[in-house]
Amino acid sequence: MNNYFDYAASTPVTQHVLEAMKPWENENFANASSAHQAGRTSSQAIQRARELIADKIGALPSEIIFTSGASEANNLALKGVAFKHLDNKGHIITSKIEHKCILNTCAFLESIGFEVTYLSPDQDGQISPSSLEVAIQSNTILISIHHVNNELGTIQPIEEFGAIAFEHDIPFHTDAAQSFCKCDIDVDDMDIDMLSLSGHKIYGPKGVGALYVRDARDSKLVPLIHGGGQEAGLRGGTSPTPLIVGLAAAVEHYPTEPSSDEQRFLSAIKEFECKRNGSKKVVPTTWSVTFHSDEDVKRFTSEHPWLISQGSACNALSNVASHVLTALGMTEEVARRTYRISLPPYHINGK
Repeated sequence: MNNYFDYAASTPVTQHVLEAMKPWENENFANASSAHQAGRTSSQAIQRARELIADKIGALPSEIIFTSGASEANNLALKGVAFKHLDNKGHIITSKIEHKCILNTCAFLESIGFEVTYLSPDQDGQISPSSLEVAIQSNTILISIHHVNNELGTIQPIEEFGAIAFEHDIPFHTDAAQSFCKCDIDVDDMDIDMLSLSGHKIYGPKGVGALYVRDARDSKLVPLIHGGGQEAGLRGGTSPTPLIVGLAAAVEHYPTEPSSDEQRFLSAIKEFECKRNGSKKVVPTTWSVTFHSDEDVKRFTSEHPWLISQGSACNALSNVASHVLTALGMTEEVARRTYRISLPPYHINGK
């Protein structure tokens, strides 16, 4: 689709990924938990995928827990820690501009007695390490702050967050759905204890993601789905071999060069009076653009009938202004003149 500029919401599945998945759909279709040779073949394919994804973030293969996507991974991280503390509850730190699946999970945990602190961003969408340091309490059981914001593209200083969490002996989780493969990640260098990722943000299939869990077998996370012991006992259910193989193929063949769409977008946007939101530390493929007037919006959308979003996909069908934009201090009127234009993703160096 030449007019599709909503890649932060979802990407197409590439030919590499389709070809990698196909044999596991209709030829090598055995259950990976089966003891016979066909089952072992599926299990070996999953293990290869685990190794490839682990290597991408400096983890061990045994620390990669496959899920249905980043939303489930985020739920497993937050609830998995919280449910260990049901007797005495505890305190969780996150930010006001997380993905809705984090915010709604935190709201649920608050409803059953947990305390949550929501850190405020600055006007560029950055969460400051000093605000995290101040928020820590004696009963803080988890810190969860995303790596790249899904609406602004802002890259958060998670290495500093991780160092603070490590110093206070508090588990640190980051939602990396928008940064995995786009940014360099090393879970040891960044002191990350848990990390969520998604397949359909990186040209992989929908319905698969993963949660990195440091020392997964000894983590004592409480599972959300109890089953037959799959995924180190942390996520029950028959392993979806085609989806897992597809996720690994997407990682293996992830693009490293910008697409021609970037230049097409830059040429188009400079004709309009608008402002890019977010700090200088942003991924180059996600643009949050506020147009100066309603007339600019009308002209842009009529001259360039692109498939773009106002905010994230999970807010797209709502009449409410984006919680990310209002957290930056935007009025509802200004937020409604703001669009997320996201280009095909590719890799950038640096943490």
